[in-house]
Amino acid sequence: MAYALIGLVLLALLSQLPGWWASWTLRRHNTPANLPGGGAEFAAWLIRQKNLPVSLERGESDHYDPTTRTVRLSPAFYSTPSLAAVAVAAHEVAHAQQHAEQHPGFMQRIQLIQRAQWLQKLSAGALLAAPLLIPLTHGFVAPMLAFTAGFIAQGVPLLIHLQTLQVEWDASFNRALPWLQESGHFTPAQLRIMRQVLRACALTYVAQSVGSLFNVLRWLQQGRR
Repeated sequence: MAYALIGLVLLALLSQLPGWWASWTLRRHNTPANLPGGGAEFAAWLIRQKNLPVSLERGESDHYDPTTRTVRLSPAFYSTPSLAAVAVAAHEVAHAQQHAEQHPGFMQRIQLIQRAQWLQKLSAGALLAAPLLIPLTHGFVAPMLAFTAGFIAQGVPLLIHLQTLQVEWDASFNRALPWLQESGHFTPAQLRIMRQVLRACALTYVAQSVGSLFNVLRWLQQGRR
């Protein structure tokens, strides 16, 4: 039991450290540099270069919205002419290209997220119904139903994050980084920094996977009690 608790604590710490490092890296390299434009300008240039049927706008966070085919950049990166802003912009445009090409991993993630929504609702309903079944099932079915529903609720995010890892890696290192290298706009030193930014961002998805694994293992640990 003690070893299991220690393992869970270590997993919890591992799920937080990459996020802290990514935030520090982004802040460190989000200072104005000698660049021709900010994240929005570079994203718009890439969209034209790749002939992608997407729009670009300022948003609350940095992401690509496949439902509206829109690349959104946060205020921190939209206008700032920084290496972090350009790297993040390239990464989000890479997702737009994945969508345009019907990249298998990207499309599977969309389908998985859609299925996860109703699975989460189903598991939530099962958790609510479990106490009502105790008088009817002599207390056996209800705990099993609650445990299974909770396992699904914790396991689905883990599947999504594992699927996300390969999609994010492809976007960062098979698309965004080569684009930055081939653009001719950046020095070798600047490219090294942007590689660090992309790596830091990729590790946040590793952290999310570890965090989801922590939740699954914690639920299994509780189920053994």
